[in-house]
Amino acid sequence: MANPSKLKPIDKREGILRVIVETPKGSRNKFAFDPGQGIFALTKVLPAGMVFPYDFGFLPRTRAQDGDPIDVLLLMDEPAFPGCAVRARLVGVIEGQQLDGKKRIRNDRLLAVAEVNHSYANIRKLKDFPPRFLRELEEFFVSYHELEGKKYELLGCKGARSALSLIKQAKRAR
Repeated sequence: MANPSKLKPIDKREGILRVIVETPKGSRNKFAFDPGQGIFALTKVLPAGMVFPYDFGFLPRTRAQDGDPIDVLLLMDEPAFPGCAVRARLVGVIEGQQLDGKKRIRNDRLLAVAEVNHSYANIRKLKDFPPRFLRELEEFFVSYHELEGKKYELLGCKGARSALSLIKQAKRAR
């Protein structure tokens, strides 16, 4: 299998992201790419009744402040599978930080829409989502961290320009 972490994160001509799916929408299983072994491994299982609301993945060749590739929540019609590369347009970012003792670590999540889909075809910017939709996503991340005994502090949602700035920082940090 080719190493997805070596792919270019952005098609610069078109401004389209290349998102690598780790965990599919609707799954209780959390998968993560292990670059050392070149495989996707099961890292945790969410409790009964809690699932990932959308596909969750990463942007290759980036490093966020938490030391991992930058996270992407990918909106599309149907779930993909671990290792699937999906072309997506950047919509925005949910900014947040996790508190580990007294240490604050930024852990932002990019929001992107799959280029090929029907349900989200008209979503171009954050304002295209109903406000409740974004609040529900934020609450998922807070609950997700609480289950691990961590505190996640929301810092807000910002548009594609701020998200692109985070990508540029994450590309320089790798």
